[in-house]
Amino acid sequence: MNKILALLGFDPTKHSVKVELMAGLTTFLTMSYILAVNPQILGETGMDRGALFSATIISAAIATLVMAFYAKLPFALASGMGPNAFFAYTLVLVMGYTWQEALAAVFVEGVVFILLTIFKVREAIINAIPPCLRYSIAVGIGLFIAFLGLKNAGIIVASEGTIVGMGPWTVSSLMAAAGVLVGGVLLAQGIRGALFYAILLVTVAGIPFGVTALPQDLVFISMPHSMAPIALHLDFSHFLTLDLNYYIVVFTLLFMDLLDTLGTLIGTCTGAGMVNPKTGEVEGLNRALLADAVGTTAGALCGTSTVTTYVESTTGVAVGGRTGLTSLTVALFFLSALFFSPFFLCIPSVATASALVLVGVIMMSSITKINFSDFSDALPCFITMVTMPFTGSISEGIVLGILSFVVVKGCTGHHKEISVVMYILAAFFVLKYIVN
Repeated sequence: MNKILALLGFDPTKHSVKVELMAGLTTFLTMSYILAVNPQILGETGMDRGALFSATIISAAIATLVMAFYAKLPFALASGMGPNAFFAYTLVLVMGYTWQEALAAVFVEGVVFILLTIFKVREAIINAIPPCLRYSIAVGIGLFIAFLGLKNAGIIVASEGTIVGMGPWTVSSLMAAAGVLVGGVLLAQGIRGALFYAILLVTVAGIPFGVTALPQDLVFISMPHSMAPIALHLDFSHFLTLDLNYYIVVFTLLFMDLLDTLGTLIGTCTGAGMVNPKTGEVEGLNRALLADAVGTTAGALCGTSTVTTYVESTTGVAVGGRTGLTSLTVALFFLSALFFSPFFLCIPSVATASALVLVGVIMMSSITKINFSDFSDALPCFITMVTMPFTGSISEGIVLGILSFVVVKGCTGHHKEISVVMYILAAFFVLKYIVN
């Protein structure tokens, strides 16, 4: 036992097993909403939801175990919110790629992420993108996710006169709205697992109204669903063509993954005092990034979207989690959830819709870091943020944000703020529009 704990970076003179286990349970409860949300979002593409449930768990467990034993850090990973919406609603439903082609893009992104991490190139890429655009991308994704939640709940609907408008208040939309309010109250009170509890409350409330369809014979425990319908179904045919859109898709996935992971790791480690006081570097950051990259690659093979480090890991760190024992605990809870698929899969879309809206609210916090008093920053950031929900495309938001940044900064004499990488990306994106 002591040898296993040592492999997890656990030092009995500094750490407590009880605290680490409690931290793992806290993190799992906080992020377990993904078990209901991810199959529903990716299921919109026609993928088998039972297989998606298993794929979500297996990929999360693999990545979190790598984090536990290799990085020895208390962080958990799973299919990310934002990347999964990009996968389903942009790549497949808007751009017209099959889910098999989308999985291939996720796989390639993961492999590229592994190579960038091994050769330590990732910092150069991130540093080349101005901070204001990074913040606006997070805000834009938050708006996009919230829009999807409101749409799935029927709170907003298509309207000929105004494009979108308020939908009729039905039992379903009222429950979704109640879920947003309940979840908001729980989050405001600092309740760990607030999103999961909000989903659970709406699910239970929906039973007498027929909104929640209970499993047959009220059996909530079953053998795990097979991943065969989606696992290893990757279609790499587009890599043999000159489809610039497809390469931009890979770049977008990579960029989102880098931002999500670095932001979570650096922010959480700094707040928890897990930073080297001499160098200012996050200890084990490179190993943590590799765990993320391995998780994404494994996730694509299993049949799910980009796997990333979850910001909800901060709840476990706040409890006192400091070692890989915390992440190992999360992985074990994920694996145990394999046998509870009837429970998670009976959760209605109106219940998960409330979680989408609340995640959108959380992601909006980055807007406070944007300097709107400088219009050369404000305009590109605004374009990035509004393009995503208005066009239903995260990639278009990133593309137009980068293009507008280069044009506005270049025309106002702020050439020094434009990196060489930004010029290259802008030229690539212009070519993309010309070719199309």
